Amino acid sequence: MATWKQFTDEEPQLARAVRARLEFTKHHVLATVRAGGAPRVSGTEVAFHGEHLTIGSMLNAVKAKDLQRDPRYALHSNPGDGSMDGGDAKISGRAIEVPADRIDHYLDRPTDVPGAFHLFLLDIDDVVLAGLNETRTAMQIQLWRPGQPVRLFTR
Repeated sequence: MATWKQFTDEEPQLARAVRARLEFTKHHVLATVRAGGAPRVSGTEVAFHGEHLTIGSMLNAVKAKDLQRDPRYALHSNPGDGSMDGGDAKISGRAIEVPADRIDHYLDRPTDVPGAFHLFLLDIDDVVLAGLNETRTAMQIQLWRPGQPVRLFTR
C-alpha cells in the first residue's frame, strides 16, 4: 500500500490528472463492505492533507462503521458532466482511522469543522484513470500500483 505522496512521487503526471478529477467536483462515491459482505456505496468528499488523501464521515455513520470493521474501500470520482473529459478516476485500498485526539493535525483549520467526526487516511493499493484516447475512438485505461510503472490498456 502507498500514501498519496508515494503515488505522486512515483507517477506525478498521473497523480496530477487523478487529483484534478477529485477536485473537479466536490462529491464522489465511496464503496465499503457491509457486515454481511455486500458492498455499500455512499457519497463522500475527499481532501488532501500533507502526504495523505483523506475522507471524513459524520460520527457513527454506516460508512465509518463499515471502514472500522473492514478497512477496504473503493473510491470513484464524480463523472461530472458525462463528457469523459479528464477521465474517470478510481482508487482502492484500505482506510486507516485517525484517532480523535489526532484529527486536528490533519486539518488546515480545525475550527471550521462542526462537532465530532471520523477522519480516515486512504492507503492506496491501486489507481485507475479511464478515459477516451486523443481521437475519442477507444477507451484508454492507466493503472498504477505501488512500486510499479503505469500500465496502459486500450479497449
